[in-house]
Amino acid sequence: MNLRTNYLISEQYVKVGENKIRYLDGGGSNGHIVLIHGLGGFAERWSGVIPLLSKKYHVIVPDLPGYGYSDKPSTDYTLEFFSKFIFDFLDSIGIRKTNMVGTSLGGQIVAECAITQNKMIEKIVLVSPAGIMRGSTPTLDAYSMAALYPSYDTVKTAYEMMAGTNKKVSNDAIEDFIKRMTQPNAKMAFMSTILALKNTPPITERLSNIIVPTLLIWGKHDTMIPVKYSNDFGSSIKNCQIEIMENCGHTPHIEEPTKFSQNVLNFLSQ
Repeated sequence: MNLRTNYLISEQYVKVGENKIRYLDGGGSNGHIVLIHGLGGFAERWSGVIPLLSKKYHVIVPDLPGYGYSDKPSTDYTLEFFSKFIFDFLDSIGIRKTNMVGTSLGGQIVAECAITQNKMIEKIVLVSPAGIMRGSTPTLDAYSMAALYPSYDTVKTAYEMMAGTNKKVSNDAIEDFIKRMTQPNAKMAFMSTILALKNTPPITERLSNIIVPTLLIWGKHDTMIPVKYSNDFGSSIKNCQIEIMENCGHTPHIEEPTKFSQNVLNFLSQ
């Protein structure tokens, strides 16, 4: 793992139901932050912000079931499946109160968790969340191609499109994605998630059920889920702040980890 060891971040495994779940764990004691990756993602996609957030908070970063090095059961990877998993996972590791941060699909999952008004959740941060956009974009198409046919070129192209203008993508990031998407059942889980999302009604009408303080972060140059959707999200949640990160695409936590982390820490300290 490319994480600074002085923050004592460790790799852990826990049984959640029938599934073995891998997660990264460690950090400070001001409270908890759970980081939820997006479609086709994995815990290490948060590597740039984990050392910064863990200076103050206990940070927990799972590989969602079906992704990374967690088990990949033959099931329907619906939003209900993922949101139930989050609560079961936190219960399994003894977390009773936490903040949640999710990016893209992870943002939609965190929003779904908050819609339940479960008292476990303190504050949430939604990063370029899915859930409102219908249809696809060229960047999403390229990313889906990279997941189903993971070669160096397809992944590099997709990651560069996601990252926005003139942003370099590391070879390690490309190789990590290929390694995980060639795991047994990884493509099955990816396709099941895609199909489930296509059959899910837009989240807009239910966002008003979110009552916890919310920070919405969006990259101004996001071509995966364009920033125009931030208005629908922001206006539908009662207690919502919006931060548009000027020089970022779909992955501000990867592109500008220091600024991103400061935005999150400032919000959590309010």
